[in-house]
Amino acid sequence: MALELRQQLKLSQQLVMTPQLQQAIKLLQLSRIELVDMVQQELMENPFLEESVDERHEEYEEKRADTPEMEEAYSREVATNADWEDYLGDFASTSRQAAPRESEMPEDSNLFETRYSSNPTLDGHLLWQLRLSPLDEKQQEIGEAIIGNLSSNGYLQASLEDVAELASCSPDEVLPVLKAVQKFDPVGVAARTPQECLLVQIEVLNYDRDPILLSLIRDHLEDLESRRYKPIMRKFKLTTEDLKEYLDIIQSLDPMPGASFGNVEPNYVAPDVYVYGYEGDFMIALNDDGLPQLQLSSLYADNLASVSGNKDKDYFQERMRSASWLIKSLHQRQRTLYKVMESIVKYQREFFEQGPSRLRPLILKEIAEDVGMHESTISRVTSNKYAATPYGVYELKYFFNSSLALADGNEVGSESVKVLIKKYIADENPKSPLSDEKIVEMLQDELQLNIARRTVAKYRTALGIPSSSKRKEVL
Repeated sequence: MALELRQQLKLSQQLVMTPQLQQAIKLLQLSRIELVDMVQQELMENPFLEESVDERHEEYEEKRADTPEMEEAYSREVATNADWEDYLGDFASTSRQAAPRESEMPEDSNLFETRYSSNPTLDGHLLWQLRLSPLDEKQQEIGEAIIGNLSSNGYLQASLEDVAELASCSPDEVLPVLKAVQKFDPVGVAARTPQECLLVQIEVLNYDRDPILLSLIRDHLEDLESRRYKPIMRKFKLTTEDLKEYLDIIQSLDPMPGASFGNVEPNYVAPDVYVYGYEGDFMIALNDDGLPQLQLSSLYADNLASVSGNKDKDYFQERMRSASWLIKSLHQRQRTLYKVMESIVKYQREFFEQGPSRLRPLILKEIAEDVGMHESTISRVTSNKYAATPYGVYELKYFFNSSLALADGNEVGSESVKVLIKKYIADENPKSPLSDEKIVEMLQDELQLNIARRTVAKYRTALGIPSSSKRKEVL
C-alpha cells in the first residue's frame, strides 16, 4: 500500500475555553477581598484601565471656580486662618514647625513596636526566656532542640533520645533542661502527656502537697473526662462538695499551654451583599465599598490610532480588549450575584422573616432553574460569598441544605433541625442534660419529625456539642 500526503477539509465543532471565559469563571468564585486585590493588580499592569472619578466632585469644583462669590469667600477664609497662625506663633500649644509633621504623622506618638511588631510565636517566646535563664551554653543548646520539637499546643513531639541525638549529648543531660523549660511561661509547655502538663502546673501553684489531687490527675484523668464520678468518690471517700472543689482546681489549669500562641491569623469577612427588611419586603444591596469603579483610559484610547509599529499597535489593542473584557466580566459577576441572592430570598423568605429555625430545604438545582443558569455557575458564585441578613452574617452556602420528611408529608431543612437541637441543649438543666433519645421525642412533639437517634447524634457532633454524659455537672 503506497503512502502519500493529501490535503483534506474537515468541519467540526468543539468547546474552547478562551482566556476571557476562564477569567470570567475565575471572577465568579473569588471572594470579595481576593477580587479587590485582583482589580488593584490589573490597574497597575494595564495602562488602559483607570479608576473612575466621582463626577459630582468634579462638578462642584468647576462650579466653585466659576462662581466669583464662592471663590472670594474661600480666599477670605484662608486669609483669616493665616492671620491667626501668624498671631499665635510660638505661643501656640504646637509650634508651626511641628504642626505640618503632626498632620502628616498623627500616630507618631505611638510606640514603634505597637504599629509594626508581629504577634509573638511560641518558639520566639520560649527562646527569649531561654536566653535569660541561668542555663549554661550546652544546656541552652539542648533547650533549643526541645523548643524546636514542640507542637502548636506546646507538647514535646520528640523523645529524650531524639533530643539528645540532636544536641549531641546523653538523655540524662536532657531531663534537667526539660524540667526547666516546662516551668517557662506558659507553665506546662514541653510536657509529653496531658498528665505531665497538669502536674507541672500543680507543682508551680504549690498544690502538689495534696495526694488526692495528684492521684486524680495522674491516674483518673480519663475518668474525670468521662464524668465517672461515683467510683472516684467511693475510692477516695469524697463528698460531692469535695469532688467539686478538686474539679474546680483541675478545670482552672490549661491542658494546652501553647494554644494561645497559635500562628493562625483570624479570618475576617466582609459581606458581599446586604439584605434589608423594608415595608414588608426585602431590599438587596451589593457591597461595592473598596471595589474600584473601572473605566477605559481616555488618554490611551484616544491616542491608539497614532501608535506606530505593528508590535506596539498589537500590544495596545490586546491590552484594550483585556480591559474591556474585565469591566464586562465584573459587571456580569455583580449582576449574577444579585440575581442569585434575589432567588435565595424568594425561596428562603421565612428565614429572613423569622430566623434560622425557618430555613427550608434548598438545592443548587432550584436556584439554577429559577435564574436560568447552570448549577456549576451557582456553585461558583455562592463560594466564599457572605450575606448580611437581619439575623447575622451567613455564607451563601448556608442557605442550601438537605431535607427531612415530616409526618404530614412536608419537609424541613436540616439546618433548622440543628438550630432546634442547639436551642434545646442551651435551655437544658446542666445537672440533668438531655439525652439524644429525649431530643428525638422533643423534635417529634414540636415538628412531627420522624428522625433517628443516630441522626440527632450526628447533628449534635457537627455542632461541637458533647454527649449528655460529658455535659452533666456535679451536683
